[in-house]
Amino acid sequence: MDTFMQAAIEQARLGLQEGGIPIGSVIVHKQRIIGAGHNRRVQKGSAILHGEMDAFENAGRQPANVYRESVLYTTLSPCSMCSGAILLYGIPKIIIGENQSFMGEEALLRSRGVQVEVLQDEICIELMKSFMAARPELWNEDIGV
Repeated sequence: MDTFMQAAIEQARLGLQEGGIPIGSVIVHKQRIIGAGHNRRVQKGSAILHGEMDAFENAGRQPANVYRESVLYTTLSPCSMCSGAILLYGIPKIIIGENQSFMGEEALLRSRGVQVEVLQDEICIELMKSFMAARPELWNEDIGV
């Protein structure tokens, strides 16, 4: 498995251990992780700290070219909020662990020129499947249902 997707999965597992939702993300620039994060809505009482948003927050302010030269790895297909951030900062490529549990805004991203790769990784699928079965109310809250 790709080292960077493994790092995103580690972030997802950390979120689950903290009592949150197991979605993790890393932003990679020139083969180096510049931001790693996981869904921390529960832990922080946040309305917006999805895994990708947390990774952006932890990467911090960067020169514009840094984000435009980066790859974002995420364990789950990104929602409309996270896809908006991907577009806003010009991330050219995302690698998604899985989109069976939730199909985010992949079509929008592709239509705006973002290269989207979906792995259908078994670990990512199982993490979400188990979580959704155990905590459906928390999952529904996270996706705005």
